[in-house]
Amino acid sequence: MNARDDDVDASNAPNRPGAPPGSREADEAEGASEAAGASGSREADGSPATGAAAVPRPRQGDPRQGGAWQVGARQGDPRQGGARQGVADPGPVPGSNPDPGPDRALASDPARDPDAAPAAADAPAEDVLAESPVGVAALSPRYRAGAVLALAVVAVVVCAHLGMVFLHVAPANTVSKQHAQAVDDWIYPEFEQNWKLFAPNPLQQNIAVQARAEVRGEDGGSRTTDWYDLSAEDGRAILGNPLPSHTQQNELRRAFDYYTSTHDKESRPVGLRGALAEQYLRRIVEMRLDRDRAAGPGGALGRVQVRSRTTSVSPPVWSGERASTAPFYHLLPWWTVPAAEAPGGVR
Repeated sequence: MNARDDDVDASNAPNRPGAPPGSREADEAEGASEAAGASGSREADGSPATGAAAVPRPRQGDPRQGGAWQVGARQGDPRQGGARQGVADPGPVPGSNPDPGPDRALASDPARDPDAAPAAADAPAEDVLAESPVGVAALSPRYRAGAVLALAVVAVVVCAHLGMVFLHVAPANTVSKQHAQAVDDWIYPEFEQNWKLFAPNPLQQNIAVQARAEVRGEDGGSRTTDWYDLSAEDGRAILGNPLPSHTQQNELRRAFDYYTSTHDKESRPVGLRGALAEQYLRRIVEMRLDRDRAAGPGGALGRVQVRSRTTSVSPPVWSGERASTAPFYHLLPWWTVPAAEAPGGVR
């Protein structure tokens, strides 16, 4: 029997009645057929033949031939999901190590090596994220220049404001006296500083400004109105308002403080600003009474009078202090309303 007869027998081995498809005998016969086919093809190409029957190489996964069983489809087995190939495995390349060993296999498998470096595909994404500009640097040159200019303007304004406030609250000095008008124009009325809360003896009183008017009617008669609590009106306008106006918070209070600081206890002017303080307070009272319709239909204001109602703040119970909470009134004289301002001409 020659090698060609062995090929015929090996190719017919899987069709024997005693070897069902998928059995170990059928697999061995198929492996022998593949090896014989590879030997025949080498003779047909002109390669020297050994003259002996081709001996199939041990297949991987056959323990009887020095292999180990492996679970999964074999290469070239169509019954297990593989595709049959016409050329046998040529084996390992001469000079190479077919068995890399457990250490080299572990080093070549990044999934099994916990200390392995990250995949090369991930490195570019991390580099891009690390080098991406953020903040102002991410803007275009035009918008970057605008942002820098805006920040510079804000910094200059903040520094100027802090300097003006410092000159306003600091003791009188050469700089504050030389630029007193500019400092006052910047501070008043929005940035006024009141240090009474931090004084050694802070205010412990509530002062309310009230006013009444003498009204001339259409028939020529006159009448006196009741007292209008102007401070309470401002308090009701501020209560619940997240953005109260400056006039509601400070206009009336500052006008009355200005008047008392330029007049003595007998309401006589002290200094050159007494008349100005009286006129300023009177015009504010006229405007408030006209807003409250104190003159009535067809009436006009003839005179106005202002008083202050002062009450002490009750001390806490744990302090042991005693203070009278009875109100104290300070009555100012009557002021005649000019004819131009009587019919509501004050705005």
